[in-house]
Amino acid sequence: MTELAQHTTEYGVVESEPPEQLARNLNSAGHLLASATAFFFLAFVFAYFYLRSLNNAGLWHPKHVDPSQTLGALVMVAGVLTAVLVRWGLADHRAERRSVWRVKGAVALAIGIAAVVLQVVEWTTVGFGPADGGYASVFFGWTGFYAVFLVGALFWLETVLATSIRYRGWATGERTVAAGDASGDRRRIGEDIRDPVSLVRAELDALSFYWSFLAGVGVLTWILLYLA
Repeated sequence: MTELAQHTTEYGVVESEPPEQLARNLNSAGHLLASATAFFFLAFVFAYFYLRSLNNAGLWHPKHVDPSQTLGALVMVAGVLTAVLVRWGLADHRAERRSVWRVKGAVALAIGIAAVVLQVVEWTTVGFGPADGGYASVFFGWTGFYAVFLVGALFWLETVLATSIRYRGWATGERTVAAGDASGDRRRIGEDIRDPVSLVRAELDALSFYWSFLAGVGVLTWILLYLA
């Protein structure tokens, strides 16, 4: 019982870091996430070329396995537009045009959601399943996990946008929030993030890098699965 009480007492003790360190951590996290994503999709690139080279019984890409070129292009374009808008939003935030960044961030979020919706629509209209040859299995696996990564990036974008809207009008270093306010944990008695506004730009920087990388994966997806 004494040990439990001790842990309860220490719950609010948080090791805080200066905003500069947190910004560097976010930048490193964005690059590490991009690296992990690259290795993840390399498996599908390998599967694509390996199964294509084998072409067992000529069933790599049967004639009836033909996804929509239009929907595939729209998903790719939506991903690229989202990355461009996030990059422009970062430039606006650096230029202290924060209201403009929020507008571009909201539009980017809407376009990114549209990309996921369009991908789901395509799955329901392709007319073939993952068991219809090697290409079909790669197609569903690749586009399925690409949509999952898009949803994760959209959640990240939404949290950055929500923080920016929640603390709109605050200048960096102008005010601090109560302990646990920025993390949404009201039970904390120790400070975790004193000035959440100071992290918006760092998060945008890391997010912009990752979205640009994810858009590149989308272009590669479109080239291999729809054009090659």
